[in-house]
Amino acid sequence: MRKNIKITAAVASAAALALGLSACGTDSDPASKSESGAKADTSKALVVAASPTPHADILNFVKKNLAEKEGLKLEVKEFTDYVLPNTATQSGQVDANFFQHKPYLDDFNKKNDTTIVPVVNVHLEPLGLYSKKIKDLKDIKSGQTIAVPNDTTNGGRALQLLAENGLITLKDGVGTSAKLSDITDKKGLEFKELEAATVPRALNDVDAAVINGNYALEAKLSPAKDSLALEKAEGNPYANFLAVKEGNEKDPRVEKLAKLLNSDEVKKFIEDTYQGSIIASFGAPAAS
Repeated sequence: MRKNIKITAAVASAAALALGLSACGTDSDPASKSESGAKADTSKALVVAASPTPHADILNFVKKNLAEKEGLKLEVKEFTDYVLPNTATQSGQVDANFFQHKPYLDDFNKKNDTTIVPVVNVHLEPLGLYSKKIKDLKDIKSGQTIAVPNDTTNGGRALQLLAENGLITLKDGVGTSAKLSDITDKKGLEFKELEAATVPRALNDVDAAVINGNYALEAKLSPAKDSLALEKAEGNPYANFLAVKEGNEKDPRVEKLAKLLNSDEVKKFIEDTYQGSIIASFGAPAAS
């Protein structure tokens, strides 16, 4: 029976602090080395930090149905925020993570002096606008409040979604780095910035909210059916990917997992399970 290990923020932070920047592997397998020179023990389980939905669900599908045939031992650790998976990967508490897109990672690395890199794209989670009080986009009016994520990339992404649907106007050229201060016309709307994971819980307290796809699914919302507005998949730069600390891309266990995450079996699992709310984004490896 599969077993997910759920970690609280406090426990994960303490573990990361205790481990410092220790390496995850051992010296028992001299034939297997990462690009940084650290030896990887391929007999050990590959420990991957992941958001519960859909990332851990996809990983557990791989663990249950595909990993054993490839000789891969896989352990999934669930995190419910967007910070600890990267700090745990950087410190060596886990070997890899699966929860984020490139704009978020670039911003995180810059702000935290971390060296996390993408390995392979897996899926896209369209960002959506949701409401428990409003049934149609045209019913959003002056004086109402919209909750948006407060992190740099998802906040800017949320504002772009609102702008594309005519709810606000942004300064020219701000792109996905847009901030509330870049709004040139709020059209009478008020905004409430919240940590991305908590936005779904604010739906009862605001008129509408822009929610990340994984958190929408955790809140039993269907992006394909329940959203008032949804990001378009075509040309979307926000594919979620498997990531590791720089230098560990060639760990044989990482390479096996990357191959499995881009398999036909995983694509079918995504299509059958999420019915368009999550979209497979296979192809070339994620840009580094």
